Formats: sequence, C-alpha cells, structure tokens
Amino acid sequence: MSDEHDQLRSVIKDCVHCGFCLPACPTYQLWGEEMDSPRGRIYLANQVLDGAELTAAAAEHFDRCLGCMACMTACPSGVQYDQVIEAARVWTEEARSGEPVPGTGPRDAGPARGAEAEDGGLAGVDGAEGPSARAGGTTDRSISPKGGADVKRRLRDRAVRAAIFSVFPYPRRLRALTGPLRAAQRTGLDRRLARGTLPDRVSPALGAALRLAPPRPREAARGVLPERVAARGPRRAVVGMLTGCVQSVFFPQVNAATARVLAAEGCDVIIPRGQGCCGALSLHSGRAEEAARFARRTIAQFERAGVDAVVVNSAGCGSAMKEYERLLAGLPEPDPTFALAGQEESVSWVARAGALSGKVRDLAEFLAELGPAAPRHPLPVTAAYHDACHLAHAQRITRQPRELLSAIPSLRVVELPDAGMCCGSAGVYNLLQPGAARELGRRKADAVLATGARLVISANPGCTLQITAELGRRGESIAAVHTAEILDASIRGLPAGSLGVR
Repeated sequence: MSDEHDQLRSVIKDCVHCGFCLPACPTYQLWGEEMDSPRGRIYLANQVLDGAELTAAAAEHFDRCLGCMACMTACPSGVQYDQVIEAARVWTEEARSGEPVPGTGPRDAGPARGAEAEDGGLAGVDGAEGPSARAGGTTDRSISPKGGADVKRRLRDRAVRAAIFSVFPYPRRLRALTGPLRAAQRTGLDRRLARGTLPDRVSPALGAALRLAPPRPREAARGVLPERVAARGPRRAVVGMLTGCVQSVFFPQVNAATARVLAAEGCDVIIPRGQGCCGALSLHSGRAEEAARFARRTIAQFERAGVDAVVVNSAGCGSAMKEYERLLAGLPEPDPTFALAGQEESVSWVARAGALSGKVRDLAEFLAELGPAAPRHPLPVTAAYHDACHLAHAQRITRQPRELLSAIPSLRVVELPDAGMCCGSAGVYNLLQPGAARELGRRKADAVLATGARLVISANPGCTLQITAELGRRGESIAAVHTAEILDASIRGLPAGSLGVR
C-alpha cells in the first residue's frame, strides 16, 4: 500500500459523520441527497479505496460536487475534503474517459503540449513534459479504480469537455472566439439564441455559455500591459502579477486596475510576458497532469521574474497556486532539474513549487499585509460584497477584503444573506452542470437584490460572470466589479458611474 493511499485513508478517517457539512453544501441544499453531500462523497471515496468498482452513479455524485470547500469551513474536525474530491475527480476522469487522462500515462503526446508553447511556451522550461501526476498529493495510480461499463461518458459529453479544455486555458484561443461573440452581441443574435431552445438541444453547455458570455468590458484595455509598471513614490516591494486566462481575455480592466493599485501603493509590478493558465481549471476538474504542466510553466516564469511576492486577483487561481507543492509532490522528477541562481545543486520541482507557493498572495491579502500608502477618495455607493468560495473557504480570506473596502470614504458595504453559499460558477461547473449552477445563481441573485445594493463586489471572474448573467436575465442594472476596480476608482478619485453604477 502506497504512502499516498495511506494519506488519503487518514484524511477520510478524520470524518466523524457529524453532519455539520450538510447545511453548508450547495448540492445537498439543492437535492437533499446524502451522496451529494461531502459526508456521502467521503463514504463513496472510501468504498473505492476498499476496492469497490466506480459505478456511474458514484461518478455522477463526484461530478456534481462544486469543489467550493464550504464544508471545510463548517467542519469541526478539520477534514481535508479538498484532497478527497481532487483524488475522486482524477479517478472519475480516468474511468469516464475510458482511458488515462492526458498525461497520466508514461508520456503525454496530446495537443496540450503544443498549445502550451502557443500561449507562453514551454520551450526551455526543464521538465515541462514530465510523466504522470496526481492531484492534491493523494491520487496514487495504484488506487485508480476500474469503472463499470456504464461509467464512460457519452460522446457529446466528452466532446464538450475536450472543447472546454482546448480553449479556456489558452488566452490566444479564447481571445480568438471573442470576435464572433462580439459580432453576435452587436446584432442581438446572442440574446435571441439564449432565449431559444436550440443551443440547449445541441448541448446544455452551449446554452449555458451563451447565457454567461460577458459583454464588452466597460473600458477596453489599450494594448497589453507593460512588463514592468513602476511604483509611484518610494518603492516598497517588487511583485509579480498573474494575468490569468479568463481574467486576461474577458476582464482586462481588472488586470489594469490591479497593476495601478499595486503601483499606487508603492510596488514595482512585474508582469511576465506569455502568461497562460495557472492550472486551476484543470486541477479542479481532475486533469492532474495537465494542471502539473501549467504549474511548472507558471513556476518557471515567476522564478525568472525574481519578485518578492506573486499577486493573484482571481480566487480560484490563487487557491491552486498555493497548492502547487502538494500537486507536484510524489511525481518522478523530470530531467534535467533546475539550478536556481546562486545555488550549486539542482532543485526539485517540488521544492521550486513550495518556494513559489510561499510567495503567492491574493490581492486583498497582500494589500492588507502591506498597509495603505495611497490616499482614498470618497465613493458614495452601496455595494454588496460576495465571498468567492476559493477565497473565503479554500484560502480563508474574508477579513482582508472587508478591511480594504471599509477604508474607502462614503462606501457602504452590505453583507449578502447566506454569504457562504456558492453562486454556482465553480470554474467550469456552470458549463458542465448548468442546471444546478443556474439554480444556485438564481439564489445568489435573490440575495443580491435583497440588499438593495447597486453594485456587487467579487474577487473571482467566474463569480462575476455567473452573478451578472442571472441579474441581467432579470433585467436588473446592478454592476459587478472586482475589489481591485473599486480600490482603483477610490485612489484615482473616479465617480461611481465609472464602475457602471446607474
């Protein structure tokens, strides 16, 4: 029995079946089904470890988990549910695909390798094509289950997943799709299609994508961000900034605001060229080796930048990057290993991952640690703050954003009812499980409207898309902005109207 096998069993044994996770779990709240709760999924994972066949029903229960980690906040026993569900997702992907997930065999010759070179490149990144990976430090190949004949995904489902993971992690590809999207939005074709049933008949994911598609940014980014944004005033830190995939394509104004805020607070901001996905989308979907390749590339990029901290403005990305060491632990070390500047001996990918993860900070977390330097100007508006799950539950960051917002004169921040409940975005969950995601989106929109706020603040692009789509469906003109944007507006002395407030 492997160490990884023992580790996962140890995590599972921490669960005392108390049920505190049930009211915190979105899918249990939707369906009231024990196996769609964290406790139920832990039970199913334990059965798999005991040698049970992974059935289609069990795989569906794993698929339905949003991975919001609200159960970890609620759990009095400290069960590391993230390790359980990450392992289960890898098992499910292997069983449902009918073959190893890309990269879990001896080598991966799939299209993702070339695509990574397209979006930032793996050339010169030692070990970027390393052998098999496991998710969360516990997904040992020796416990990957065999699924029953009915477990394999239908052809349409496999095609949808292939399309999602061939496009979303790659900014250039995703950006290429915005041209047809903007044309459809200008003509109103997108709204007509979204109101009809044809897209859902073709694929529920297509219908969901049309409903979630964001409008053109309020302020189109002029070109690309420079590789270095100089600090305003005395330099207090040198930081790297992750631009991300979805964030950089659909919300370039958030990245621009993030860089301005950091510079205003006395930071030199280093923005490495050719950034792509950090691996979060793949990691949270059971595609462990794909996530590991993205992680190695991201690690190498920010090592070369030589920064004090790596600031991330997307909750899901920050959560994944803080777990790089656990993701890569136990992998055979690709050759050649890499000697860091000033070190004679080569350094393993696990050590490199740990070093980078130790520098990763969410924007609000970093600014709270740094302390304010730039003056804030009044921003007279009432805003509802939405806790992104991978910020509040996975990273346990709830105090810092509220402290930053409370320091803005005239800004009134109100709390959402049932604030800890997921909005239904959860990475690509709202594309793969659109029915459940839409119901959770409706509930979150109800909570927003109950506050009377004219602005919603979120720290995750997926949450912004999800909440905006549901509010827009109801004809509500409530703007959704990132924490960085509201800080930027206050520092620059811009009116609330600049944030889309009507």
